[in-house]
Amino acid sequence: MDSIALAVQKLKGLAEGLVTGRESSSRRNPIEILKRLQRESFSDLMKLRDRQDKVERLFSFYKSSKGNPFQESSTVLRGEVDFLGAVLLMSRVDEEHWGGIGRAGIKTGVDSRFRFETAVGDKGSVGIEFVANQKRVASNDGDVLETPLSLSKLFYKANAANGFSAIAIPIGAQVKDLDVASDYSLQEEKGLTDLSLGPPMLHQQTGGAIGVTVGMSNVIASLAQSISGIRNGHCLSTFGQVVCLLPLGLKLSLLGLHRGPKLAGHNIHLGAFSIPVGFSRPFGDAGSRVEASAPPLTPNIPEFGSIALKLDSEFDEYKRLSGWIEMKQANPEHLEWAVNFSDSSEDGYGWGTSLGGILEGPGNWGHFQVESYVKFNPSKRFSLKPGVAYVVDGNTQTLALVLRSNWSI
Repeated sequence: MDSIALAVQKLKGLAEGLVTGRESSSRRNPIEILKRLQRESFSDLMKLRDRQDKVERLFSFYKSSKGNPFQESSTVLRGEVDFLGAVLLMSRVDEEHWGGIGRAGIKTGVDSRFRFETAVGDKGSVGIEFVANQKRVASNDGDVLETPLSLSKLFYKANAANGFSAIAIPIGAQVKDLDVASDYSLQEEKGLTDLSLGPPMLHQQTGGAIGVTVGMSNVIASLAQSISGIRNGHCLSTFGQVVCLLPLGLKLSLLGLHRGPKLAGHNIHLGAFSIPVGFSRPFGDAGSRVEASAPPLTPNIPEFGSIALKLDSEFDEYKRLSGWIEMKQANPEHLEWAVNFSDSSEDGYGWGTSLGGILEGPGNWGHFQVESYVKFNPSKRFSLKPGVAYVVDGNTQTLALVLRSNWSI
């Protein structure tokens, strides 16, 4: 019996050793290892997928509700500091030469501009802009330069569906803010003079303005009304524009600005947001006495306006060719025009060339100027533009060596 029991134990041990060896060999098999890891990773992935579904349901719930804690409105700060210096070479320094320099748009000095813009809702934005310009102030120690920071603009933009948008500028409106054919950001590409900035009508101050824009497939139309208050008077202006999008990336714009007469009164001091409302009939004798003591508003400046035609073409992201011509309502033979070709590349260097002038009548070139510059970019937000401008104004000729630098944030 002992020998039989001993033989059974040996057989049992041999069987257990075979099973253990097979299991250990299967564990050391790479295919078995991969299968085991796949089963474990699949379990972990299912747990992560369940958590992701819960987070997505939470986000969808808050997006559908009005009080969305995840919806934030960010404020964007944009600013630039622009410097322009020039060496003027002229035969003599007199008022006639200085007048030609002024008409050429060579404005030296340092200008700073800062804008805060915040998104309102999904399709609106509100912004405020400050400027700091050098001003010469008289003092007991002589003239000194000051750079006061002042509020220059307050605006609200809203973009609705079907190509409809609106803009309201209660303070500091310019006609260029209502131009839908150009994106006048703070980092607009500037040449050496005002030739690169478009028709002169775009840079007129209009006080407060409100405008609407309607866009279709290839046509965009806009209409704006503005009011400017100057001490005792108010002036109403109307601006209209039609933009046609042509093939080959061409953009043709027809612009019109009409300014009515300024209404001025005696001993009347109205604020910027005062809107006078009158009645056609006086209320009895009291109205007659008021009418006799305070003369009614009367126009003292004639109305005027301008019409301009502008053509823009963009060859690529940086190269641009543009031209414009403007006619004054008071003198249709007075034409101002310019042609600009520039490469505003931010890498390496760029360049720009402009020519334009004023035509006083058939064959009468009252003013002509040409400029050219090279743009260097030491960094992404800093640029240097050395160049030369040649101005012919009447009987005067001026050669200007100009340096413009721009730093943006």
